[in-house]
Amino acid sequence: MFGKLRPQSITFRTRPGVLLGLLLFAAQSSAQSQNKTPEPAAETEQITPARTAPRRDAGELKPVTITGAALDETETRRQSTASKIIIGRDEIERFGDGTVGELLKRLPGVTMPGRPGRGGAPRMRGLGGGYTQILIDGEPAPRGFSLDELSPEQIERIEILRAPTAETGARAIGGTIHIVTRGGYSKKLNDLKAGVAVENGHTQPGVSWTRNEALGDWIYNLSLSGQRGERSNDSSSRTTIENLVTGDLVEQFERTLSSGRREGMQANARLQWRSEQGDTLVLNPMLVFSQSSSSSSGSLEQIGGSAPYDSRTSSGDNRFGSLRLGAQWTHRLPEGGNWLLRANLGQSDWNNFLQRQYAGSSPLVGQSDNRSEQHDQSFSGSAKLTTTLASDHSLVSGAELQANRRREIASTLQDGESPLTDFDGNLTASSLRAAIYAQDEWAISPQLAAHAGLRWEGINTQGNASAGTPEISNRSSVWTPLLHAVWKFDAQGRDQLRASLTRSYRSPNLQDLIARPTLSGMFPGRGANEELHPDRAGNPALKPELASGLDLALERYLPGSGMLSANLFYRRINNLMRSQTTLEAVSWADQPRWVARLQNIGDAITQGLELEAKFRASELWPQAPRIDVRSNLSLFTSRVQGVPPPDNRLSQQPDGTANLGADYRLRDLPLSFGGNLNWTPGYTTRLSDDQRIVQGAKLVLDAYLLWALNPASQLRVSLGNLAARDYVTINTLESVNAAAQALRESATSTSPSWRSLQLRLELKL
Repeated sequence: MFGKLRPQSITFRTRPGVLLGLLLFAAQSSAQSQNKTPEPAAETEQITPARTAPRRDAGELKPVTITGAALDETETRRQSTASKIIIGRDEIERFGDGTVGELLKRLPGVTMPGRPGRGGAPRMRGLGGGYTQILIDGEPAPRGFSLDELSPEQIERIEILRAPTAETGARAIGGTIHIVTRGGYSKKLNDLKAGVAVENGHTQPGVSWTRNEALGDWIYNLSLSGQRGERSNDSSSRTTIENLVTGDLVEQFERTLSSGRREGMQANARLQWRSEQGDTLVLNPMLVFSQSSSSSSGSLEQIGGSAPYDSRTSSGDNRFGSLRLGAQWTHRLPEGGNWLLRANLGQSDWNNFLQRQYAGSSPLVGQSDNRSEQHDQSFSGSAKLTTTLASDHSLVSGAELQANRRREIASTLQDGESPLTDFDGNLTASSLRAAIYAQDEWAISPQLAAHAGLRWEGINTQGNASAGTPEISNRSSVWTPLLHAVWKFDAQGRDQLRASLTRSYRSPNLQDLIARPTLSGMFPGRGANEELHPDRAGNPALKPELASGLDLALERYLPGSGMLSANLFYRRINNLMRSQTTLEAVSWADQPRWVARLQNIGDAITQGLELEAKFRASELWPQAPRIDVRSNLSLFTSRVQGVPPPDNRLSQQPDGTANLGADYRLRDLPLSFGGNLNWTPGYTTRLSDDQRIVQGAKLVLDAYLLWALNPASQLRVSLGNLAARDYVTINTLESVNAAAQALRESATSTSPSWRSLQLRLELKL
């Protein structure tokens, strides 16, 4: 069923001298924090026996304090039946990242889109576009929510699940990234952090505050953060269009100067109450707000033919706000186990405006204005029952219900007229998701544990793109059986083998099903456009993708907190969704236009190998310095059936990614420092018989230095993207023109990146 794994070989183009230099740097100058007060674990509690009258004999018994500490991240990973990687506060804080996206790029098997040194939507195993499930406190992230809207200071830990479970959900073909926000401490906490970052001459100040305190039976945690800054987004492109019949050649050169300014605020709180019987109530509100503005100017030079415009300018304003309130009640059962009831209410709002102005001898459009106002309301509720049965069975069953309603008011004007008359106005849509599941965790023996689950999930989406248009409806459901097992070679040993056999799926989101057309920025008028620059629209006939998966992992846990891991994975995907561009007669143009829509195009296979190692060098070689080493290497390969080879891979999936990092703490000074090298090779993707996209390689080198001024304050210096380099993409297409003549088009885009420097003062008040 699953076939043999055949990872493709990868040619490493990095010079050996660079890798050798990095290894020498890691061996001499990497570090962990020193004199840092550790944050208390959420599960830590102290048990003190009751006092008795003092005894004066020689055998006097003194009061004894027993401290039960929570398992660390490595031990929790070892004890989990399903494969789970846990990233704690130490690693989250290490580099002082300004956004979650900058942090995630160093995690095993995670890749980021776009130019080096910038955040974005994370992709596990190189799979983007909805293959990676994002959870926040156990709930799916709101539509349109970017992890860059969340400050790392708000996060307690990050859990990475390579294979789905019945409880966490099966919409995770690539995997799941679970963000757990801060809270639940048993000790007082009052931290203030303030800093400023500089990139390409632009400053980005930020501040965060975290407070935790117990008031009687109540424990509250409050995290606030705010930042503002400006960034450059310059780019350049070169496009060539060759007529293979006549030999005519058209060349276009475009240079764009662009900058963006952003201000954001995030706040989340956790209020927890515990009864004498052990029941708990948790309230978890979260507020996210951001506003941004952008401006750009571009010039277009064309050799041969007539350019669509000579120059353009654009300006935009965006506002985003999200408010969420979560409540959770846990009731302990007398016979063991518990009931967990959870409810969440959410509201998200977007306000976007973009204006473009074109100039030239005969521009297709003089001015284009796009406005949209979107409102999303959501509700989710779930109930979970955990019971302990005979023979070391732990049975978990539950039900979930999630409802979303979206309303959008949008308009598009070109020189004062609307080309999208049929679509301007109100878009209304709603979706309802229901799920039931059951899973059994069974400790079969001291050496073998198994985890079996079954989940049913159904989604119903309906709505219309504008008033007066027919209502669109899409309904889908899927059964997903899931099986995990872990075998310890020796019950007292530290080596174990994991296996997972799962089914997962990817459902089309509302935007893919019901979407207002988006006009090409290069050809915004009512005339014809080019296949390389299509309009975009939704497809209500999409079906969900289904994937059968196999994961095999061999793990060795070293003394201390070190570990070695090798993981093989395989996914067979049915009903693959991919954007396809076709020539259509459309209502928003006087001529047929090229339009890109998601389509179900067939099946695909992806497979790979993931290696991970973290250890302290002195634990393996006693004479080595006390360097903490973190490294991971992931190799990917995929094949899309129906697209001829070579390079018929899944879209946006590289051949692999690698990280090498190290930390070192000085013995005689309160100083620690370290670095990390992240590398993703370049690759080519064949999207169809006629279109290919080439993505350039990315190399990101980060470093940090932490100076403990005193037990209550420390200064952190972070250096980002030290090996700054341009990010290059090439899009090639073979097509035909109106005269049925074959054309070969190629567009090369170059986006520069810049080094960054951040200074941050961290205080324990």
